[in-house]
Amino acid sequence: MKLPKKVKKYCPKCKKHQEMTVSQAKQMGRNKTKPMSRGAISRAKKRGLGRGFGNLGRYGSKPAIAKFKRTGAKISKKVDIRYKCSVCGKMVVQSKGFRTKKVEFQ
Repeated sequence: MKLPKKVKKYCPKCKKHQEMTVSQAKQMGRNKTKPMSRGAISRAKKRGLGRGFGNLGRYGSKPAIAKFKRTGAKISKKVDIRYKCSVCGKMVVQSKGFRTKKVEFQ
């Protein structure tokens, strides 16, 4: 998808429309959210997930990866577009992301 490098948008800090530079934020992975942080395991147990007997599905009790079916898997991620005000430098995050494989600024 092609987007312009500069766009006129409302700046909440200046309280008027200003010229803004458009950039794409880096995608954060699942490890960035710190899944094993304090309380994560206890929260999982309360949700009914971190429980059970035996080896909990580890060590050969799962089928080969070739047999896994990715039904309903998305082929693209939502992009995170950021707008930076050229006057005050305030970053304005886009309210709603959209799905696309590649973003190109021109």
